[in-house]
Amino acid sequence: MADESARRAVSQIPLLKTHAGPRERALWPQRLKEEYQALIRFVEQNKAADNDWFRLESNPDGTRWTGTCWFIHELLRYEFRLEFDIPVTYPDTAPEVAVPELDGKTAKMYRGGRICLTEHFAPLWARNAPRFGLAHLMALGLGPWLAVEVPDLISKGLVVHQEQQREAAAE
Repeated sequence: MADESARRAVSQIPLLKTHAGPRERALWPQRLKEEYQALIRFVEQNKAADNDWFRLESNPDGTRWTGTCWFIHELLRYEFRLEFDIPVTYPDTAPEVAVPELDGKTAKMYRGGRICLTEHFAPLWARNAPRFGLAHLMALGLGPWLAVEVPDLISKGLVVHQEQQREAAAE
């Protein structure tokens, strides 16, 4: 992690205790409860720091997650859909987050809009599994990825703010 504020923020996300994935029917509900508690804590902490940047919800069994994330650049809010499935080998394997609207716009992305987390995040997850959860995925995976990629995509003209798109369409 680059700066002390990021390190401090992540250290406040609770580590998870239950080592269970969706296949472990008896323990999965407990793991899912811990995931929700960590996500709630992370969102509360972000709101307190005026750094609210995503919403997530899951299907009833907690294996498919969808939501939105946003990035503020030059006082404009860029919003994107996000989605991911919990892998069968979770929590030993991190989920692959997809941002479908950005599919094919950056080299740091796989087909289907899945963001590339192999270089920096995957080794961190491997060292900390099963204690890391979805809140850590958002804080250490998607958040830094957005911070690096979105400004670059905007500067290249590959991502345009919604209001600017409407103005261009009206002309």
